[in-house]
Amino acid sequence: MLTFEAEADEFRQAGIRLGADIRTAEFTLLEQVLSPFSVGLRNQALRMCRLYSLIYCFENSVREVVRERLEEKYKADWWKKGVPKKIQDLAERRQRTAAENSWLEGDSVDLLAFAEFGDLASVITNEWEAFRDLLPSQHWLQQRFDELEKARNFIAHNRLLLPGEFQRIEMYIADWNRQVGL
Repeated sequence: MLTFEAEADEFRQAGIRLGADIRTAEFTLLEQVLSPFSVGLRNQALRMCRLYSLIYCFENSVREVVRERLEEKYKADWWKKGVPKKIQDLAERRQRTAAENSWLEGDSVDLLAFAEFGDLASVITNEWEAFRDLLPSQHWLQQRFDELEKARNFIAHNRLLLPGEFQRIEMYIADWNRQVGL
């Protein structure tokens, strides 16, 4: 125990926090990177951060559901057999462009990640039998995805939404989550 305390003191003296709360650490880092900007702008960013996080989780969970259902139906050929050719071509082209021209590093293996958000609803409706037990109707799906896509694009282009829009987005995503069992 004495050895641990001695080593812990060395870490503390070097400025390394032991047992730090990850939330506190993340919040501190966020405060530091936002500090050059006005308080008003920071407050708007923090409000929108909640929506961005929600949309990010929603969109990626939809991709997971699509992948799982299509893999269940088509096994290893799910991409070729379950995704319309037009969507495949677009995603494959985007993947190639990212690999050839991007200086950013990120996940570039998952083709479904390169499909447009709106295309996810098309994949689901195109393969309706694989999703029929999850969702009430294609109309229900399309209505929500059309609304969420508009909001998603608004958020992705750094536009501020009003509080009423927050509620609508949260409601639609909660509807989806209930339907798919999240």
